[in-house]
Amino acid sequence: MKKVFRYSLLWASMALAAMANAGTLNVNIAFKGANQRAVWESVIKDFQWANPDVTVKTAFIEEETYKVQLPAWLTTVAPDIIKWHEGERMAYYASRGLLEDISGDWTANGWDKQFTSLKTASSYNGKQYAVPTDYYSWGVFYRKDLFAKAGIKAEPTTWVEFLDACQKLKAAGITPILVGGRDSWTLAGWFDYLDFRLNGYDFHMKVMKGEIPYTDPRIKRVYTEWKKLIDNHYFIDNALSYSLDSTLPLFNQGQVAMTLMGTFFSAGIPPEIKQNTGYFRFPIMDKSIPVAEDGSAECLNIPAKAKNKKDARRFLAFVSTPTVNAQLAKAFGSLPANNMAKVPLDSIAQKGFDILSSTTGGIAQFYDRDMTKEMADEGMKGMQRFYTDPGKMDEILAQLEKARQRIYKVQ
Repeated sequence: MKKVFRYSLLWASMALAAMANAGTLNVNIAFKGANQRAVWESVIKDFQWANPDVTVKTAFIEEETYKVQLPAWLTTVAPDIIKWHEGERMAYYASRGLLEDISGDWTANGWDKQFTSLKTASSYNGKQYAVPTDYYSWGVFYRKDLFAKAGIKAEPTTWVEFLDACQKLKAAGITPILVGGRDSWTLAGWFDYLDFRLNGYDFHMKVMKGEIPYTDPRIKRVYTEWKKLIDNHYFIDNALSYSLDSTLPLFNQGQVAMTLMGTFFSAGIPPEIKQNTGYFRFPIMDKSIPVAEDGSAECLNIPAKAKNKKDARRFLAFVSTPTVNAQLAKAFGSLPANNMAKVPLDSIAQKGFDILSSTTGGIAQFYDRDMTKEMADEGMKGMQRFYTDPGKMDEILAQLEKARQRIYKVQ
């Protein structure tokens, strides 16, 4: 009996020790659509299988709601892992001491070599605060059947050809361009590309840094070209009533011919429709301007106030492997951040890879990922007002200039 009792105490102490060593890992994931949630659930399940001593509790939050709630998490009771955006959006929180410095993990895990092209986007003041998961190109998706119906024989490569395609589509009773303006960042994609093509990467990045007045004639030219598209009714009616997710059925049902979006958009296109879907580089507007692109990257971070940083680091190391990176990219319609991972065979992802690989004029993250948050928010609100009433362009630009002077403390 004494022996049995001693063994009972031993097993009890071992169980308590196991419980003490076991960790609960709280992970907050932003997602767009059921497909993205499903792949993250699969990855987390695989992590738990490989790490049975860790219990993962995951909160899945829709992307736009996530953006609103994130600041509160980071400043109060933080999760152990967050999914976020590279570039200025990451640096915004790193600069405020709200993200964990994981520079040591970059060295220990060999990320310096595996994520070479995204190290700068993952850094603030020379230290790394993020590990990238995937990235994607931006371009124009289009329905091949609608192009054929309108008599468009080739993908537009110049602005003249693009405007001609819009005119032919409209004449055939087809809405040329889809945009879900309720999510204001979808409009920002149009600003980025018009500015890239008219003014080039260097000018664009000065705008992102608050160094260019919004009353500058070069910015006005961007809005003037944009206004032509709106005035000609090339965009979908009531665009500000649509979110990105609610625009997908319109594209899949063939109600609209084109949309400017990141390659992740393809994840929501059914296989039978994808066979009839093309993707091309945003058209050239000025041949003298080197071609620049957006190459937006997603990442994972450990909040500075996280309670279980040890297991959080294990999770980052797991997700950053070539195998998991490739799994995420394939499911998201994007490209793996790890340069040792296989690029998906999907035709749109391959085209996106070719576009970014051949870009010589510079690669940016994206409007609200390259600009300080306060100015990006003001800028995107201005874009929504402009889209609603393009006749107030000068008034809106003047308001944005006042915001720039206030936010950047310009004399």
